[in-house]
Amino acid sequence: HVQLVESVGGSVQAGGSLRLSCAASGATHMSSFCMAWFRQIPGNEREGVASIAQDGRATYADSLEGRFTISKDNAKDTLYLQMRSLKPEDAGVYFCAAGWGHCDLQADFRAWGQGTQVTVS
Repeated sequence: HVQLVESVGGSVQAGGSLRLSCAASGATHMSSFCMAWFRQIPGNEREGVASIAQDGRATYADSLEGRFTISKDNAKDTLYLQMRSLKPEDAGVYFCAAGWGHCDLQADFRAWGQGTQVTVS
C-alpha cells in the first residue's frame, strides 16, 4: 500500500520551467513500483505524461517533444517531473501514480495523488 502526495504546483510564463515532486509513503517503498505522471487538461481526458520503471527506465508521451524529464530518488521515496519550455496547453492538473506490472503509461496504476495545478500564461 502506498500514499502519494504531490507538491504544490505553480504558475509560470510560457517558455518557463517548473519541477513537480511527489512524495510516497507507506509500507512499500516507491522503488517497488512503476511510477508515472499523468495530467488532465481542461476539456480533455486524463493522459499519461511519463513513466519510470523500477530500474529507472523512462518512457514519455510522444506529444511532449522531449521537454519533460521524469526522475526519482528512491532513498527519499520521491518522484519528480522537470518541465521545460512550457506552453499554455501544458496547463492542467498533474497527478502522480504508482502501479504494477510492465512499466509504461498503460501499466496498472492503482495509487494516485490528489493532483496539483500547473498554470502557464
